[in-house]
Amino acid sequence: MNYRIDYCIIKHILIVYTGKFKRINVMNSLNVVMPERNFLFMGKKAKLILCVILSIVILCGCTSGNRPVNTPGLNSTGKTFSIVTSFYPMYLFARSIANNIDNVTVTNMAPPQTGCLHDYTIRPGDMKLLEKADVFIINGAGIENFIQEVAHQLPLLKVVEASKGIQLLKNNANAETEFNPHIWVSPSGAIKQVNNIADSLVALDPGNADLYKRNSADLIIRLNDLKSRMDSELKTIKNRNIVTFHEAFNYFAKDFNLNIVALIESTPDRQPSPNEIIATIKTIRDTGTKAIFTEPQYSADAASTISRETGAKIYVLDPIVTGTDSPPLDDYFTKMNKNLEQLKEALK
Repeated sequence: MNYRIDYCIIKHILIVYTGKFKRINVMNSLNVVMPERNFLFMGKKAKLILCVILSIVILCGCTSGNRPVNTPGLNSTGKTFSIVTSFYPMYLFARSIANNIDNVTVTNMAPPQTGCLHDYTIRPGDMKLLEKADVFIINGAGIENFIQEVAHQLPLLKVVEASKGIQLLKNNANAETEFNPHIWVSPSGAIKQVNNIADSLVALDPGNADLYKRNSADLIIRLNDLKSRMDSELKTIKNRNIVTFHEAFNYFAKDFNLNIVALIESTPDRQPSPNEIIATIKTIRDTGTKAIFTEPQYSADAASTISRETGAKIYVLDPIVTGTDSPPLDDYFTKMNKNLEQLKEALK
C-alpha cells in the first residue's frame, strides 16, 4: 500500500487544526504525523477526525500485509508504454499483442485509409507523435521510405522492423523497390512478423513480458488455424492462374500455390500503359486465366477494360492495408476470410 497518500491527508488536516506537526511510528510500519504540541488540548472535533483517519490507515495497512499492490498491466517503471505503428496491418498486429495491457497504448501513425506507404510523406504531426513514443513498429523491407528521415531527427527512438530476418521475395523490374514488402498478406508471413514484434516488445517492456507472450501466442494459434483452413479449402482448385492488381499478393500466392500470371499495375497509383494492357490481355488468353483480382483501395478501370477484352471476371482481394480509426481486433481475419470466399468463387 502507498502510505504517502495517507500521510499527506493526515498532514493537511493536522496543519488545519494544530499548525505544527512531527512524525511518529505507528505499528512500526506506518509513517504518520502527530502534532508537536497542543494535541491534548485539541478540540473534540479535531481529535475525532484524527482518530478516524488513523484507524483507517492502520486497518488498511494490516489488510495489505505491508506488501505493494500489483496492478495488472503495470510495467517495471509504472509508466505508460507508448507504441506507435507505421500503418494499418502493423497496427492490427500490435493491438492484438498488447490487448488488455492497462498501461500500454497503441497508436497508428498513418491515417487508416492511407493504404500502402509507397509514397507516404512524413508529416510534422507524425514527428510529434513519434517524439512521445517508446517504440515505433514498422513493416520494413523498404515500404516506409521515410524511415531514414525519422532516424535522423529522432536517433534515440527504438524502431522495430517486423520483416527483420524474413526471406523476401524479389519484385518485378518495374517496381519501386527491389524486394516485395507485402509480407503481412500471407498468413505465414504474418506469423513471422507477429513473432518479431512480440519478441521486441518483451525486450523493450519486460514488465509486461508475460502478457505480450500470452497475447502473441493466442494470435499465432489463430493465424495457424487460418492458414490451415485456407490451405485445405484451396488445395483442390485446378486452375490456379490469377491476375492480381499489383504485387501485394505474391507471398499469399506462395503460401497457397497460386500462379500470378500478370499484374494490372506494376506500380501502384500508376495506370498501365496501352502496351501493358495489351500484354496482359494476351497473357490471360494464352494461359486460360478466368479471374482478375482488383483491390478495394484502387480504381478498377483498367481491370474492367481487360475483363471486357478477355471475358475474365473481376473479383476483389483485400491486402488489408486500410480500415477504420477503431477497427475490431479480428479485422485481419475478417478480411482474409472474405479473400478466401472470393478465391473459391473465382476459381471453382
